[in-house]
Amino acid sequence: MTREEIFAALSNALQEMFEVPAEKITEQALLYQDLDLDSIDAIDLVVKLQELTGKKIKPEQFKSVRTVGDVIDHVQALLRE
Repeated sequence: MTREEIFAALSNALQEMFEVPAEKITEQALLYQDLDLDSIDAIDLVVKLQELTGKKIKPEQFKSVRTVGDVIDHVQALLRE
């Protein structure tokens, strides 16, 4: 998957699961402050990303994630494994 494909899938998930307006979703957007996600939402997002990638994601791997771009970086790293 390319960075753009991951962003598109992530954007769709954020819009569908958490009703985040599309215009708020940028690579620089902060998950908690800008997109109003909470820790429970983050877990739901990890589950969705596992479905998308077919890879197991450990929640502690996502502790350092702050922005949409960080999520994309992590997904790309997972896909390279």
